[in-house]
Amino acid sequence: MSKPHVLVIVTDGVSLRNFAYTSFYKKAIQAGYKVTFWNGTSFDLSNLGYDSIPLKSAKIHPLTSVFKNARKHVELNCFTKRKQDNVYQSYKFPWNFNGIKNKIRTAISKTIILVSNSEKGLLWLRKKTNTLESRTDYYKMCVDTLKEVKPDVVYNTSQRSVLAIAPVEAAKALGINTVGFIFSWDNVPKSTLEVVTDMYHVWSEHMKLELLDYHPFIKEEKVKVTGTPQFEPHFNKHEILTRTDFYETYQLKQDYNYFCFSGDDITTSPQDDLYLRDVAQAIKELRDKGHKVGLIFRRCPVDFSDRYNKVLRDFSDIITPIEPLWEEFGGQWNQIFPTAKDGILLANLAEHCIGVINLGSSMVFDFASHNKPCAYVNYHYDSNLNSCKGVHVYKYVHFRSQPSKEAVIWLNSPNMELDLLKMISEPNETTVHAKAWFQHINTSPFEMSSDRILKALLEK
Repeated sequence: MSKPHVLVIVTDGVSLRNFAYTSFYKKAIQAGYKVTFWNGTSFDLSNLGYDSIPLKSAKIHPLTSVFKNARKHVELNCFTKRKQDNVYQSYKFPWNFNGIKNKIRTAISKTIILVSNSEKGLLWLRKKTNTLESRTDYYKMCVDTLKEVKPDVVYNTSQRSVLAIAPVEAAKALGINTVGFIFSWDNVPKSTLEVVTDMYHVWSEHMKLELLDYHPFIKEEKVKVTGTPQFEPHFNKHEILTRTDFYETYQLKQDYNYFCFSGDDITTSPQDDLYLRDVAQAIKELRDKGHKVGLIFRRCPVDFSDRYNKVLRDFSDIITPIEPLWEEFGGQWNQIFPTAKDGILLANLAEHCIGVINLGSSMVFDFASHNKPCAYVNYHYDSNLNSCKGVHVYKYVHFRSQPSKEAVIWLNSPNMELDLLKMISEPNETTVHAKAWFQHINTSPFEMSSDRILKALLEK
């Protein structure tokens, strides 16, 4: 079978990370595929030597966001009813009442929900959204581009990007095969399938079963298990610095071992600065007892708040900040994208740190790739700043995929010195369970995901 011309839609930083900064393009060209990026970001992919064309006039229909919000609420209501589980209600975003336009949009969305709050209504909402997008000038531009480029496959790398609806619908109208990639381990239960394609690529058998369960209109033969390129940089051994070089690059103390605190965004973890303070305090107490340990702080790349500043000042002798390598492109505040070097930096952090500490992120898998443990913060502060065990995010569905609760070390209070010592002295037991979890939600060999994706693109 001849190799296809693949037109890859990229609309955000996650898509760039997964498909522009991994081995996907290089392997595709080496295998005889023709790959063109349909670029909806302000990052110039020609700088990487890639064939790309701009996603011009990328503007959604004025009512698409209204119907998107309504569909999400209706779908989560359907999930709640099907599963008899109220956790799905926690995935809803608060309504926006700021300004007259947002008030009008919210009012329309609520009305639509009222008249379409059923399984039948859910299907109508999907169809209506696609119809709206097919009436835009943006859609017409997509049709013209596809007629000119003549790809065999349109590959959408973010199933939750509404900007991808028009190009995908245009491809369908022209009889071009469309494939969608489900880009994150937590996406399926959260009602994020904005773009309906002919075929789907997923991380694992677990995710395949989720996709079929939550979206019964998708046929089993239309879902291929490929894994994700997201973790490929961890297995590029030639990009891993020696310990000496890594320590010298970031001015670390050669005779110290460092934990990594990985920050979360302010919505997911509003008390993140307090957690960083608690970890730094625990490490200070370990130092006072003779342990040569320090803390590296990796900020969430899209968190631009100043909430950590006081902690960083108070514990400047304990914490070494290493900023993620993301950059602003196009001169716009909301056009912040990862660079190719950030994946390499993350791989080196995972290789040279004792382990990672954060609130419930997929960093557990990044560090498991290097046989390093992860500790999840599992307490919060009440209005009187008393610490209380438990964090609501661990009720989310994707955490139920753990084969064992011992896949991470649970930090149930600020008194975590013994837990941190456990990360140093007994990492193997935890990492065995973490790697089993990784095997469950992703497909190994992890470094071969791009190869599996390319092979799956030949299948119909």
